[in-house]
Amino acid sequence: MSTLKSQLSRVSQGLSSLVKGQLRFVVIGVVVFFLTKTLLEHGQGVLSLRLGSAGLASLAIALGMTLLAHILAGMVWANILQDLGQMVTYDWGMAIYLKTNIAKYLPGNVWHFYGRLQASQAAKVPGSIAAISILLEPLLLVLAAVALAIVGLQPLLAWQTGAWTWGIQGCCLFIILVAMHPQFLNIGIQQLVRLKQKTLGGTDINFALRHYPWCSFLGEFSFLILRGTGFFLVCLAVSPFAIDHLQVLYGGFAIAWLLGFIIPGLPGGIGVFEAVALALLSPFLPTTDLLAILALYRLINTIAEALGAGLVVASERQI
Repeated sequence: MSTLKSQLSRVSQGLSSLVKGQLRFVVIGVVVFFLTKTLLEHGQGVLSLRLGSAGLASLAIALGMTLLAHILAGMVWANILQDLGQMVTYDWGMAIYLKTNIAKYLPGNVWHFYGRLQASQAAKVPGSIAAISILLEPLLLVLAAVALAIVGLQPLLAWQTGAWTWGIQGCCLFIILVAMHPQFLNIGIQQLVRLKQKTLGGTDINFALRHYPWCSFLGEFSFLILRGTGFFLVCLAVSPFAIDHLQVLYGGFAIAWLLGFIIPGLPGGIGVFEAVALALLSPFLPTTDLLAILALYRLINTIAEALGAGLVVASERQI
């Protein structure tokens, strides 16, 4: 009887392993499908562009900046885990982040979080700590995006220069610093726990942040600076007028990125970012140029994400 149970157990484990393996290929196939669909949709808007050598060079640098931003984002996530007392490396965090990031193009826009949670638990990170790191990262990203948007808010809204405008901006930055206090961040984490409880598989979170996450916040801010630089370089490749609106473009990018990040929409934030950027930046750039810029930037960002994941997979196979 015990022998039969042992055999059944081995068969069950084998079937489970087979199902997981097949499911992995199904998920990869679905990701590739939606990723290709995104590339084709935004690629059609780019085919009509005629760019010179300077424009192509600007796009190449924009692609490098965007890829570097995603690499940095993975390192910031690893730093968050280190702040939470986990012995993880920056290389590991970067690899997991890049591999799972393209899963955000799947319907639901939560599968990249689930992938990081599973990878963290496989690396012996407690589920509660992994969940906190996954929830803390978007909170810090939102705060960093608000801070960057404030920098470009004055010219974007055509305010008059004066001490009172600097005062308003200073107050907003002070509010961000207060919001970064562990007491308030922990409240935000708990609110996200309720919203993402199903995604996190019912993980019970009983750990709280105990100090200011300065390094992680600066890392997220740098991530957005790199993303904004990539956006500006795309603008510069398409429109010669972009150089006259540097601050406006960074501020508009931050606001559009922030709303695309927090407002439910198509997978990967597609649609919301473009609509907000078009509404904010159309007074500064020709509409035809702006439409081409938005299509081209989405394409470059998607290529950067796919390239990052591909490089990680290729490097793992060589080891």
